[in-house]
Amino acid sequence: MKMGFITSLLDGWSYEEMMDEVARIGIQCVEVACWPKGKAERKYGGVTHIEIDRVLEDDEYARHILDYAKEKGVDICALAYYPNNLDPDPERRKVFNGHLVNTIHAAAKLGVPKVTTFIGRVTNKTFEENLEMLPEVWNPILEVAEQEGILVCIENCPMLFDATNWPGGQNIMTSPANWERVFEVLPSKNLGLALDPSHFVWQMIDCGEAIRAFKDRIYHVHLKDIKFKPEELARRGVMAYPLDIMDPKIPGYGDVNWSDFISQLTMVGYNGDCCLEIEDRFFEDSREHLVQSIELAKRYMDQFII
Repeated sequence: MKMGFITSLLDGWSYEEMMDEVARIGIQCVEVACWPKGKAERKYGGVTHIEIDRVLEDDEYARHILDYAKEKGVDICALAYYPNNLDPDPERRKVFNGHLVNTIHAAAKLGVPKVTTFIGRVTNKTFEENLEMLPEVWNPILEVAEQEGILVCIENCPMLFDATNWPGGQNIMTSPANWERVFEVLPSKNLGLALDPSHFVWQMIDCGEAIRAFKDRIYHVHLKDIKFKPEELARRGVMAYPLDIMDPKIPGYGDVNWSDFISQLTMVGYNGDCCLEIEDRFFEDSREHLVQSIELAKRYMDQFII
């Protein structure tokens, strides 16, 4: 396995600054944030370390991206863009889907094998209603991925945090039962999973069973932790807004059983990229503390990933 890092934590850093720092820390590969430049709509979204349109239009810029990564000894394992690809506003959805397609083209040009994203969800529609929308929206995207030879990896985050995402969240690929239905509707082998165990902890899903059942569709792994707030869980129950009963933490500071998770991956033969995803607000008060959060997370996960 390779120890990686999702670069969206480092908002405001240039591509070169980001690469310099992860190389110094000893990160082997990066999942690089590739949102269009502009105002971020949510935390950890809207970060741009590689400009997709510029990659497609400027060969010199594309070469610089690859040359700098090679110089630093850090692989680019995926390009990251996580919008709601089923946004209920047709114009917004068109923009999101269009940038995702361009990200797939850019990945092919750069020789990057994967693009990470969300399948999306119309929040106030049922799972079944969202499922019916998938072929129209996703078949054209996956056709491009197949032509370009790019794997599209869907994270299992429900994108349900507070009242703004209520009641259904913004991503339907949240559980093994949902994965099964989605893969029936979208059977392309270029569509797979970016598996994050932290989302299974608060959903009370057996991560080991999910790994065994979908071992052939796990194309990418995220390393993020969560910590339950026992007093809030006891007071509010599991139907609360998720961020009322838990906090995202760096790996090792939360409730994910990391030795079991990595062991389960090895038992099904997964030997791919494992990217630290850090969204721990304790470390967000300074640039120095952001760097320390990456260092601490890597140091902890080094005991499991070689």
